[in-house]
Amino acid sequence: MDGILALRDVGFSYPRGPQVFDGVSLSLQPGERIALLGANGSGKTTLLRILVGLATPTTGAVLLDGAALKSSRADRTRLRTRVQMVLQEPDDQIVGATVRADVSFGPANLGLDRAEVVARVDEAMAALGIGDLADRTPNHLSFGERKRVSIAGAVAMRPRVLLLDEATAGLDPQAVEELLDTLSALADAGTAVVLATHDVDVAWTWSRESLVLGDRTVRRGTTHELLCDDELLAGARLTIPWGAAVSRRLNRIVLRPDEV
Repeated sequence: MDGILALRDVGFSYPRGPQVFDGVSLSLQPGERIALLGANGSGKTTLLRILVGLATPTTGAVLLDGAALKSSRADRTRLRTRVQMVLQEPDDQIVGATVRADVSFGPANLGLDRAEVVARVDEAMAALGIGDLADRTPNHLSFGERKRVSIAGAVAMRPRVLLLDEATAGLDPQAVEELLDTLSALADAGTAVVLATHDVDVAWTWSRESLVLGDRTVRRGTTHELLCDDELLAGARLTIPWGAAVSRRLNRIVLRPDEV
């Protein structure tokens, strides 16, 4: 429980609904690149919402810097300044009339002076490669550009933990590669990055560790270990990544040439 952000024995269920999680414990460390994997409806978004304070656990606790969070305004502010979540649909998150205004929204509401806000916004737009879009109207941008705007708004808050819900969904391969490079750079700079996805190939190529959701539990391990576990993948309704399948086939060709 020594991470920046942690869950301790967390359970969650919706009112009059089934149990989503039961006894989940995990912690996030600076600079981690983690894929959160599960089939549609497995609870990926719910887990992110718990981590960012948008959903309250039924049992257990959320810890920030080792201290259990309470429902006080002070704790909500502490969480908001350290943990940011990017929604799957950018239009659900973008509020500014221009790109610069949107990326400025969070830092400006922290009460920072103008020079600090400008510095954060310029830094975030540069990191996401959208500096040339600063004066554009968001609703005139492509879907991929709007995704980058929504991520820049979170990055401008300089979070210690960045949570992304299906950030690569709807992007073309080049845009996916560019986005993953950006997320890797953020992690290298010390931000813990958690990317929720059902795309096992994205997880295989990008993340060092993964969280796999299944049967009200979360299993954590190295990505290459978990995504080669056929039983785990079947239980989580996931397929083996392309890279793992190729590696497995090559090993069979080398070890058992009679099967070629």
